[in-house]
Amino acid sequence: MSKQSEQILEEQLVLQLGKLGYHYISIADEKALLGNLKSQLEKHNGILLSTVEFDKVLNILNKGSVFEKAKLLRERQHIVRDNGDNLYFEFLNVEHWCQNQYQLTNQLSQEGKYRNRYDVTLLVNGLPLVQIELKRRGLEMKEAFNQINRYQKHSFGAGQGLFQYVQLFVISNGVNTKYFSNFGIHRQEYLQTFHWTDESNKQLNNLLTEFTDTFLEPCHVSKMICKYIVLNETEKKLMVLRPYQYYAVENIIKKVTENTVLNGYDVEKNGYIWHTTGSGKTLTSFKASQVLSRIPAIKKVVFVVDRKDLDYQTNQEYDKFSKGCVSAADTTDDLIRKLNDPSVSIIVTTIQKLNNAITGRSIARMAKIQHQRMVFIFDECHRSQFGDTHKNIVSYFSNIQLFGFTGTPILAENADGEKTTSSLFGKCLHKYVITDAIRDENVLRFSVEYVQTFKKKEHIIDLKIADINEAEVFEAPERKEAIVDYILQYHSQKTQNGAFCAMMCVQDIDSAIQYYELFRRKGKADEHNLKVATIFSFVANEEEMGFVPGESGDSGSEAIRPHRRELLDEYIEDFNQLFGTSHSTKDSLSFYNYYNDVAKRAKYNEVDILLVANMFLTGFDSKYVNTLYVDKNLRYHGLIQAFSRTNRTFDKNKTQGNIVCFRNLKDRTDEAITLFSNKDAIDEIIVEPYVDYVEKFNAGVKRLLEIVPTVSDVDGLKSEEEDLSFVLAFRALIRLQKKMGHYNEFDWKDLDIDEQLFADYTSKYLDIKEKIGDRDPGEKTSILNDIDFELELIRRDTINVTYILQLLIKLKTKNNGADRKSIEEEIANLLSTEVSLRSKRELIDRFIVENMPNITDADDIASEFENFWGIEQKKEFSRLVQEENLSAEKTERLIENYLFAEHEPLRDEVIELIDGEKPSLLQRRKLGDRILLRIKDFVDTFMNGVAG
Repeated sequence: MSKQSEQILEEQLVLQLGKLGYHYISIADEKALLGNLKSQLEKHNGILLSTVEFDKVLNILNKGSVFEKAKLLRERQHIVRDNGDNLYFEFLNVEHWCQNQYQLTNQLSQEGKYRNRYDVTLLVNGLPLVQIELKRRGLEMKEAFNQINRYQKHSFGAGQGLFQYVQLFVISNGVNTKYFSNFGIHRQEYLQTFHWTDESNKQLNNLLTEFTDTFLEPCHVSKMICKYIVLNETEKKLMVLRPYQYYAVENIIKKVTENTVLNGYDVEKNGYIWHTTGSGKTLTSFKASQVLSRIPAIKKVVFVVDRKDLDYQTNQEYDKFSKGCVSAADTTDDLIRKLNDPSVSIIVTTIQKLNNAITGRSIARMAKIQHQRMVFIFDECHRSQFGDTHKNIVSYFSNIQLFGFTGTPILAENADGEKTTSSLFGKCLHKYVITDAIRDENVLRFSVEYVQTFKKKEHIIDLKIADINEAEVFEAPERKEAIVDYILQYHSQKTQNGAFCAMMCVQDIDSAIQYYELFRRKGKADEHNLKVATIFSFVANEEEMGFVPGESGDSGSEAIRPHRRELLDEYIEDFNQLFGTSHSTKDSLSFYNYYNDVAKRAKYNEVDILLVANMFLTGFDSKYVNTLYVDKNLRYHGLIQAFSRTNRTFDKNKTQGNIVCFRNLKDRTDEAITLFSNKDAIDEIIVEPYVDYVEKFNAGVKRLLEIVPTVSDVDGLKSEEEDLSFVLAFRALIRLQKKMGHYNEFDWKDLDIDEQLFADYTSKYLDIKEKIGDRDPGEKTSILNDIDFELELIRRDTINVTYILQLLIKLKTKNNGADRKSIEEEIANLLSTEVSLRSKRELIDRFIVENMPNITDADDIASEFENFWGIEQKKEFSRLVQEENLSAEKTERLIENYLFAEHEPLRDEVIELIDGEKPSLLQRRKLGDRILLRIKDFVDTFMNGVAG
């Protein structure tokens, strides 16, 4: 069968669009386009326009850039008629997007710098709003993309410039199809083109059988234009939502509109969005907030963040999309004012301010809105600030719905005894996991290197002896210095000679101080000229994770750790010297300004290495960060969040996120990647009833009182063993109380110890815990003299879709009770969407169906697959040489040369493989092309991209 020509593809597309309700009209040039525009605008608005009046309409249309025209398109217009009357009309019905006039034309010519002829144009009310460019099958879609860029320069702005009103471009070669918004004069990267998918993220690539019927259906494409294109005010460009963003917003809206009467708080009427970190959550949440705020019944949409810096950052991001569309609350009082102001529809605030508003002394000022219909959207709802605060919110407001966004939800497996995301926010409304995002090139893959930092000496038989002092080894100054030397050796390579920058996360604040001192000392000794910055909390008993000053309770001299504060002031002064600033820690505002400046410098590649313990490992986005150095025990959502600082897409030079691990996090990395790639992961756990926890807690109180009947008895403990028994007994109570605190029915009256007495014991617990250390009695064995601190790269993993597929197969083999059919379908979906695996899909499918049931040990999968693959490769090679009558030896040699030189064999070289009589000149071309195609298919299936 011959290849489908571009003309045939175009003809079939025109027929398909006609069936969907587009009226075909032949338009040869701009003159005909203008005549059609006049009649369509008249029809749409129910008016008749004189020639003079239509000229006034064209004067409106002819103004401004692509961005300004996009705004004009969506606004109601006005002209003065010939008789002096005012005429109000519209170019597009934005509110009721299906109520527009739909036409299509093809091969319309436009004369600009050069004469161009456009393939297929979709007209809405006579204006060209969707332009489709086609290439024949077998050609790269990028050719169509480049062609549209040429049209932008050469002819779209010619004449009346009506083609600058195009909102969406579609490019296709028949079997692959993508869409993107009109960036106008802005530099457009091919990375900014998207596949459309179904709700399960399956790409709809075939232009005629999938894409056209779903995406180009008149009502749907109108909805995308009217509702899901965002006009970025800051950058003056159009941004269209990707399919997973579209489905997320649609599902939130559906949940809100279905529940018109709430009758009190009900978690089943809420939901959360699981979209992997880095996939554009801010744009999705903005669009959801914007659409919801336009529903008359919704009085307020409140976007809630859990850190003050994210409050500012989110407001800035929202302002980009629509200037002044949101109102950021600077203080708790400001939040209460804005909640009571009917003119403010979208508010961005921190969870701390919201909690203060509904629990503080100003609660009386909230009475007016307590029962109003509102929607709360929570950013990063995987984080742990939803204990008492969450409970306060849902018990105070009577007419609200809650929606959460997270890239790393708390699932049954990583809940660690706490509540899951679904128990707080209801069902997951849409999933877009790591595999989806890497496949779609919306985030980059990870390259993870594991660097061994110490080796046992020859006379040590086994380092895994009982009670070794692991902390002593990992915190040894020699080890830290070796790590810094390793970073200095390879940093330039990792960051492409400074084109990108890095972050380094370490175990705790003390480690951050030690590492900074090492970088500082080596800088002064001219061993490097890197700009290293650090930031950490200097407030006693303040959890670092999420700490940002500026909220209540973050100041007071009694809370300050002088040593850390003095050191941090020194490090801030280093920063001031580098950048000519004058930051300090003299008060919360000064420190917060330093925090913001560090974030800004790191975001725009002005800092080479940002050294942190916990800050910036979540919520911080910079396209310039491409490397993360890790000397910290990360796990599950914390690991994915930290790694994801590096994998934001940027340009063709940024191909991956580099992770350099100085701890053995291999198993934990695979564990986290598997969990957050598994769409079937259980998102709810059966929690114990509240009364069971009360029973356990009171039994624990009894044990505690047997050790120390009163608080003062703690002072009489005589030995480390007695101290430890108290610490362990009270620690068990702390953990139980934390779990019980998540229950709405929690009440101290149920417990055999009151809140004040519990707090008194807590003070004693913290003092003794500090004294004895968080360990068992007895001295740990030092092994510092028995190891050498030498750094060696021991493993490098590229975490792409293929790697994740292997992890998922391994996971599924452990799940004996799972439905095998659904497992096979999930893996098949990965195979079909990962381009490099398509040619291998049939064989991999067969291996899964025929061989996997007989494999009992997941560790055997790789070797069994390798055996299977080798057998199939030999079979296919034998089939090739027999059916085409080729010399096996010559064919094998040609394939080896092909792979080595990466140069496609010539037809004459292929003909030489034939044993016996060679074909005639007339037959050589056809026969040679067929054999070459078979050889290329063989190489592509069995040899390209098989490893890893």
